[in-house]
Amino acid sequence: MRRKIPPLQTLVCFDAAARHESYTRAAQELALTQSAVSRQIGALEAFLGVTLFRRTRHGVALTPAGTAYARQTAKRLEAMERDTLDAMADQGAGGALALAAVPTFATRWLIPRLPAFARQQPEVVVHIETRTRPFLFADAEFDAALYAGTPAQVANWAGTRAVLLLREDVMPLCSPRLLPQGQPVAPEAVARMPLLQQSTRPEGWRQWFDAQQVDAPRARTGPRYELFSMLAAAATQGLGVALMPTLLVEDELARGELVVACAQVLSGQRNYYLVTPDRGEGRPLLGLFSDWLVGQAQGG
Repeated sequence: MRRKIPPLQTLVCFDAAARHESYTRAAQELALTQSAVSRQIGALEAFLGVTLFRRTRHGVALTPAGTAYARQTAKRLEAMERDTLDAMADQGAGGALALAAVPTFATRWLIPRLPAFARQQPEVVVHIETRTRPFLFADAEFDAALYAGTPAQVANWAGTRAVLLLREDVMPLCSPRLLPQGQPVAPEAVARMPLLQQSTRPEGWRQWFDAQQVDAPRARTGPRYELFSMLAAAATQGLGVALMPTLLVEDELARGELVVACAQVLSGQRNYYLVTPDRGEGRPLLGLFSDWLVGQAQGG
């Protein structure tokens, strides 16, 4: 049976016009004339029986139906593009994995270990895109996710299963320039040092000082950074003390750019998980990658 699908060129024109909300800019992107894009959109509207754009004083704008259709078609076109790139790269023998990952964990922990996986599985390609929040695997083209969250957050991620990789224990780290004696200091001394804050975890220092039973009126003060990678860079430059998991700054610690400011560890509320869709048996390649990842987390 013939599928009820518009021509691909028509969808590509619609995708460009929807992103720009402009036939002119879509034509420039696709190396077509503005009238050619307009004809393609007209043909698509006739095919669907739906008005996708409305005319405005400044050009065109998506209708509500056009906005909904653009959201869906963009996902399918992106998936087709990924599949095409995989085929062009001749990855059929080994396959490819698409991972969603929290950014700092991916760049600081996973990617430095991927060469070991590549040596074991040279025919496999691992694609990584940034995601920091739970999503529906049914609406995304991901095989798995590397997620940082609490046990409750993972348990509430519908339609998934999760494997604990690493616990996020945090401790104060800083540039050795901030420690005149070159040795870790007491928690009371940390309370007097400039503190670097992570904007997504505003109570981090407060929790650490409470665990040490130290009064720290300045626990919430100091410059804020969104990502652990930013926090690590700021601490390396001597801007203050950062409360961080050591697993994310292994290189800086090895080079001596960061040192332990105080040896008191706080077990974090968040852990790192491999999250996969609960789809029965799943892909054998994903199982192979999962086993390798667990081995890396265990120090294998």
